[in-house]
Amino acid sequence: MKKEKITIDYDQEADVLYLSFGEPKKAITEELGDIGVRIDERNNEVIGLTVINFLKNFKNNHEPIEIQI
Repeated sequence: MKKEKITIDYDQEADVLYLSFGEPKKAITEELGDIGVRIDERNNEVIGLTVINFLKNFKNNHEPIEIQI
């Protein structure tokens, strides 16, 4: 498995968490509720996630989050 850099950024004002895998690339986003899955159109690889209302939805939830992609 190739090791990639993971970049995590949080916008406190908007309550949005951004995760990017590897170098930034142009992508399409498939929305799954409050989670956006960023997909590289060239090879259908997941290259990032955007989590809207991050603290509102997950602050007191200590259960794993599973996303079917």
